[in-house]
Amino acid sequence: MKARALCLMLIFLILLSSVGCSTKTVLNPKRPVTLTMWHNYGGQMKNLMDEMIDEFNRTVGTEKGIIISVTSISGSSALHDKLISAAFGDPGAPELPDLAVVYPKTALKLVEKDLLVDLSGRFTEEELSAYVPRFVEEGRLKGGLFVFPIAKSTEALFVNKSIFDRFAADTGSTYDDLSTFEGIMKTADKYHEWSEGKAFYMPDSVFNMAIIGMDQLGEDFVQNNGLNTAGRVYKKIWDTYFLSAVKGSTAIFDGYSTDLFKTGDIVCSTGSTAGVLFYPPTVTYADNTKENAEYAILPYPVFEGGRKVALQRGSGMCVIKSDEQKEIAAAVFLKWFTAPEQNLHFTASSGYLPVTEKAFGDSMSKQMEGISEENIKKLLGTIMVMQEDYDFFIPPLTDNYDELQKGYEARLKKAAKAAKAEFDAAAYAAGKGEALETLSRSIYEEFIK
Repeated sequence: MKARALCLMLIFLILLSSVGCSTKTVLNPKRPVTLTMWHNYGGQMKNLMDEMIDEFNRTVGTEKGIIISVTSISGSSALHDKLISAAFGDPGAPELPDLAVVYPKTALKLVEKDLLVDLSGRFTEEELSAYVPRFVEEGRLKGGLFVFPIAKSTEALFVNKSIFDRFAADTGSTYDDLSTFEGIMKTADKYHEWSEGKAFYMPDSVFNMAIIGMDQLGEDFVQNNGLNTAGRVYKKIWDTYFLSAVKGSTAIFDGYSTDLFKTGDIVCSTGSTAGVLFYPPTVTYADNTKENAEYAILPYPVFEGGRKVALQRGSGMCVIKSDEQKEIAAAVFLKWFTAPEQNLHFTASSGYLPVTEKAFGDSMSKQMEGISEENIKKLLGTIMVMQEDYDFFIPPLTDNYDELQKGYEARLKKAAKAAKAEFDAAAYAAGKGEALETLSRSIYEEFIK
């Protein structure tokens, strides 16, 4: 009887032990787990990512038993299409990776297919509290944390200081004049006259100018899958951009503003911080003379009477559901990659924003000391100011967001070009400004129909 009881006890302990082993997954450096990753970084960012993956595999990865294997995919659109194709099992589609750099709109499609890991279960509340709250918030979809912040970008005002300082010395204009959009447009008119017809300013995205401007002034631009263009607040934004563009003080251009900086055809622009390295070091004028370009990088402008708000952009990392061992390994990598030292190394030389509160303090100040690229140093100083003083706007997750943006940009530029062709500069110079106001009002009324 005792022998039978002992036998049953041994069987019970063996079963209990096996259950415990099956529910407890341990990383083993002798049997490393390989995680595949897809990302869309190119150029310097790709080189930085490759460098950091090598460092992780060599250090923490070797210690814990984790290997990251990376595939770079050209462009966020191509990455989105490839992930969706794999998620829906399209013929010829590759297997989903274990990790992917995605925008929330892509992640939402994967969440709806129940393919992503809720990362709130892999980070403690204390760990999450170390991150910038708005950056974490952007990755929360349908009640879970499915996109983890690794690098963000915003927009700032880039000014060719070499040209502006000459203009300012003659006209009394100051950099403080550029803190509001209205101030920029008034300065643009002065520059247009001073330079005998050149444009002063260009927003890289007139859509971003509108959506951020509306939020600064307390209204939503995107409503019910459409655009809120009929009210007084939007009319203020329309007038600010449209009148300046029609007069020629603000450039109407289908490319990026950096192309116009190369030829001295504009002096300042609002654009992505991630594009800081594209601003040219020299200007080549129409007569083929060249001039070195020095830049001032200022916080994003605010519409008069509005709050300090700037755009929050940038992708994050998602983890595809697989098994517990891979999911634990993915969390280890994310914690390492977003720790201040690693994250600042990834972001500081590229114009992206780090994602932890600590990285914006002393860590960034120390990082700046070792940076030789002047525009990056100036940008980091501006980013620190904006992180302290600004709210960051998260674009809404509507299925037609990209279509709304493209359609608005095309229609507004087309309307501005048509009005510019009709504009009588001589009449305006003679004090007949009401003709421009009438022209603007009629085109606006047609625009909002």
